[in-house]
Amino acid sequence: MKTNCLFLVLIFVLSYTTISGQDAQQTSQTGQKLSATSKYDFIPGESLMFYDDFTQDNIGDFPALWNTNGSGEIVTTNLFPGRWLKMGVSATFVPETKKVFPDNFTVEFDLLPIPGPNDEKTVIIGFYIYSAVNPNDLNEGGAIPGVAGIRMNFGNYQHEYSTYSEGLYNLNGNTENNPLIINQKTRLSFWVQKTRVRAYLNDVKIFDLAKALAPGLGYNALRFETGSEAQNLIANFRVAIGAPDMRNKLITEGKLVTYGIYFDSGSDKIKPESAGTMKEIATVLKENPTVKIKIIGHTDSDGDEAKNLDLSKRRSISVKNALSSEYGIEAARIETDGKGETQPIAPNTTSEGKAKNRRVELIKL
Repeated sequence: MKTNCLFLVLIFVLSYTTISGQDAQQTSQTGQKLSATSKYDFIPGESLMFYDDFTQDNIGDFPALWNTNGSGEIVTTNLFPGRWLKMGVSATFVPETKKVFPDNFTVEFDLLPIPGPNDEKTVIIGFYIYSAVNPNDLNEGGAIPGVAGIRMNFGNYQHEYSTYSEGLYNLNGNTENNPLIINQKTRLSFWVQKTRVRAYLNDVKIFDLAKALAPGLGYNALRFETGSEAQNLIANFRVAIGAPDMRNKLITEGKLVTYGIYFDSGSDKIKPESAGTMKEIATVLKENPTVKIKIIGHTDSDGDEAKNLDLSKRRSISVKNALSSEYGIEAARIETDGKGETQPIAPNTTSEGKAKNRRVELIKL
């Protein structure tokens, strides 16, 4: 590992608690600017295959939808809302997705890199996408699991990847671009299209590998690996099928439901990782200059109903303002509304159902 790159450390003190309940709501002013790089092209998959925010697990327990050959537990922190899976050192962690992924799918999660007891200056987390013979075997293939796949390591010095098939590595590379920052939350996103794998860290594309995966195989497993260097925390783990055909949905069918516009918890502030979706929506509107739309915000049922209604309205206004100020869409073409929790499309009794209900709809007028 190279050690000559700039080492950035943002000092935060994290505390783990057993306090349950609603996350503290944050507020922001509508009309804030969406800041993201123009090259960010990640668009989350439309149809959920697997989702876990660990709200259905007790603090201190290992999550029910995961498996490990080491140790881990659900925790909360004093700086970042929500529940997190704290991964023990030198172990493997696997979400039990129990499905073969399609040719086009996305994976996303929040990462909070924490130094381990043996090294206070280094954080590394390994992530695999692979074709497993037995997805339930956490030790299958050791460091080269399954028939074929890709291993990616992300750290605060550099990021690296290795692709493999038939037990042999065939493509390797690394970059020092946009390293992890210790104790700072990061969003990692992956977009698989047949053999191509793109990896993003926040709003920066880290890898874009056209021939990363061997063709013709059923990729069915995801795996995290930790070494002795770190005790990483992950949250909001999402696997979804493909990217929506926004042009067809909005222009032909007259309605686009998107899950690719993200907001801070309890806030109308649009997150930078929404940029790929926002850019694609703007492109469709620019190519169809006579089309007018209504943006409608929706929430899950957590929290106060009146506050959720107000939040959904403010979020729709934020999307309108961003499309106008950042992407050049005339404000006169856009109406806004919010329905709060009143129009669920899935039961609010599970994490996956709540995730489906947190959405933004665009209606062609």
